[in-house]
Amino acid sequence: MPANHPALRRGLAAAAALPLLVLAACSYGSQKDKSDGAQKAGVAADAKKLSADSVKIGYFPNLTHATALVGVQEGLFQKELGGTEVKTSTFNAGPSEIEALNAGAIDIGWIGPSPSINGYAKSKGQNLRIIGGSASGGVKLVVNPDKIKSLDDVKGHKIATPQLGNTQDVAFLNWIAEKGWKVEAQSGKGDVSVVRTDNKITPDAYKSGSVDGAWVPEPTASKLVAQGAKVLLDEADLWADKEFVITNIIVSQKFLKAHPDVVEAVLRGSVKTNDWIKADPDRAKASANAALKSLSGKALPANVLDPAWQSIKTTDDPLAATLGIEADHAVKAGLLKKPDLDGIYDLAPLNKVLKGLGRPEVADAGFGVK
Repeated sequence: MPANHPALRRGLAAAAALPLLVLAACSYGSQKDKSDGAQKAGVAADAKKLSADSVKIGYFPNLTHATALVGVQEGLFQKELGGTEVKTSTFNAGPSEIEALNAGAIDIGWIGPSPSINGYAKSKGQNLRIIGGSASGGVKLVVNPDKIKSLDDVKGHKIATPQLGNTQDVAFLNWIAEKGWKVEAQSGKGDVSVVRTDNKITPDAYKSGSVDGAWVPEPTASKLVAQGAKVLLDEADLWADKEFVITNIIVSQKFLKAHPDVVEAVLRGSVKTNDWIKADPDRAKASANAALKSLSGKALPANVLDPAWQSIKTTDDPLAATLGIEADHAVKAGLLKKPDLDGIYDLAPLNKVLKGLGRPEVADAGFGVK
């Protein structure tokens, strides 16, 4: 679908972008991997095995990866896989997850759009496919209300983004450009000071006054609000239909070719997990928080968890058109050469699952395998 499609025209005005220059994800924390083989529901002794003994799944201990958190926590993936064992690893950044996929340490991963595009382009389309959606939304501009009263007041202030060139960073740079202000992308200097700050330390930077606000994903945004910040803008409001991809599902092309039945089972588990989340969001929120506590040792407090959870929408649709728009804006910003996204999606397995459940198919926006 072209970027100037009428249904997407409003989204073009403020889309996020996905640079190849900085391998950054919508991550929360360092790039260190953390293995986690524990499952709430193990393999039943009499369960029928699929074509693989096990499937290695990767994801972040982050609310934007709620499908994976809840699906593992509640044993919903394992139920669909029968005697094929689910093995999990968690990551705090996209580059390390892509490295794990390339090395065969994981087969399927929940990951942000930026590392998906980076990984696909760097391998010249040989390492991965995007096979489904997972989440939309969950990104906000939050500010110190004593210093910034309106969107126009952002000019002249210091605003944090997670990392130079990451999805939120370029989204903010694009929003600044749409306001008619000037900022030098690499240095972050200009009419607004863009301060690249790791999400782990952004709350401390805000508390100390080092930054006056931040354009960040959840739960960082809600952590700042808990410290007295105000939500000035929800990025979803800048997109057509208020939807844009924040998390999608990728698979190793090698694994997809060798074990299509396993991939379908994982996707079926993902779709059913999203149904479970939508059917009882409060229970699902508690399940996700329990998973976070198990993985990180600390659950999110209610004043952070509740608003963060509310702003994230789980979805089976990968929202492929929005990924194309994001890439176009990265090119427009001069942060990457136009990537060849042809073949980045293979939605046939997901559409087979959706059809089997009586659901409508989802589209690849012209970026699918031919």
